[in-house]
Amino acid sequence: MQFARTLPRELVHRAAIAEVFLTDAERRSEDEVLLAAQLPRRHPFYDDTLAPRTHHDPFMLLEACRQGIFVVAHRCFAVPLGHRFLLRTAGFEVLDPAALTPGDTPTEAVISARVQRRFRCRSGTTGLRLAFTAVVGARRAMTARIDYSWMAPPDWTRLRAKQRGAYGLFKPPAALRGPRAEPALVGRRDPANVVVSPPHTTGDGGRAARLVAGTSHPTMYDHWVDHVPGMLELEACRQLALAAATEDATDTPTSTALPVSLSARFRRFAEMDLPLLCLAAVPVPGEDAECSLLQLGTPVAEARIGFAGRDTAEAGLVGAAGAGAGAVAGAGEGAGPRAGTGGRPLL
Repeated sequence: MQFARTLPRELVHRAAIAEVFLTDAERRSEDEVLLAAQLPRRHPFYDDTLAPRTHHDPFMLLEACRQGIFVVAHRCFAVPLGHRFLLRTAGFEVLDPAALTPGDTPTEAVISARVQRRFRCRSGTTGLRLAFTAVVGARRAMTARIDYSWMAPPDWTRLRAKQRGAYGLFKPPAALRGPRAEPALVGRRDPANVVVSPPHTTGDGGRAARLVAGTSHPTMYDHWVDHVPGMLELEACRQLALAAATEDATDTPTSTALPVSLSARFRRFAEMDLPLLCLAAVPVPGEDAECSLLQLGTPVAEARIGFAGRDTAEAGLVGAAGAGAGAVAGAGEGAGPRAGTGGRPLL
């Protein structure tokens, strides 16, 4: 596997070369593809943290896996480059936090992407479940799993028009503006990387905030899309969960905690020109954070995120990771994703 140059940016659906993490792809068998990824020593979004930069953000490695779903679809299943993609589920579990320790050079990882399931309809294969294992050096750093599907542009246009029409939205979307939370509350330094409004307490003791979708953000909106991207939804859940835990902490601040597991399901498109409410359940020490996204009272997505303190991660004791990618393994065991059946877009 080579790390000297990136894969073509159009292959991984990114506009900026700097946002392309994959450098190579090799099909090993009918159901397995090896991907090479290079993580920058310091990324302006993923590495913007109040915490000591002792670990790469696992969300950055998840993004490398996300880019891999396009490579597998285009190169192994002959999906045309113009097709659109929908994210159904996503999850990861950090196996060895020390493997994510940055060094004096960019981190190089080899990621195995294995087809666990093909989703089909009468026209053929329309989606996949991919299981990923990321290895850094000789260390298994992280596993991940993503369910996704694809469709032709005319089908996409009809699907988007149907949902936006149901909401009474007929004009091109413009992201809603609003205040942002204090960066330190969500573990950030740069205010531009905050994606939630100032949180408030709900009646049951949880936290609520509105997602703030800044379409000029160079990572979250690397290129124009007419909806809230799935990775931005996950980031909103992470930030609100950290804020909730920080506000409830009595001694040690937790806004710098490291995410070590994730299990998420996306149910429908999130419109950027309607308020998108992010909810975090009451934090329970030692348990995963539970978050959900609602739009006009309709569920859009939900996520469970496990966190570990930086000192705990240093010791390799990731007790909070129990409900991570494994929780995604059972998702979608029914008929599987088909175009137009309530999925979420990922571009």
